[in-house]
Amino acid sequence: MAHGSAPLDDIFGALSDPTRRAVVERLGRGPASVGELADPFPMTLPSFMKHLRILEDSGLVMTKKTGRTRMCTLDRRRLRRVSTWLEHQRVVWTERTDRLEDFVTHIEENDR
Repeated sequence: MAHGSAPLDDIFGALSDPTRRAVVERLGRGPASVGELADPFPMTLPSFMKHLRILEDSGLVMTKKTGRTRMCTLDRRRLRRVSTWLEHQRVVWTERTDRLEDFVTHIEENDR
């Protein structure tokens, strides 16, 4: 699947794991090598690479090999997609709760 067409489900799936969220947070400060990213985690490199592969498949992380070093960068466009979706949900639920509040307020006023 192309990175540009990864569905929102893939992004949320990738972010569902605390290790992967920590990697995304770290890459938010700038590019890092695979070794730098893997270092803080108490797991083998092959296990860490599975997490990195999920992040790549979701389109959140891009890697590029330079010599013997594989550098990782965050694709902020993918995070904006999540942010846009969350903002839409916030608007929808704010409107719903506002309507509920109006409804409850009118019922209480009519009961007096």
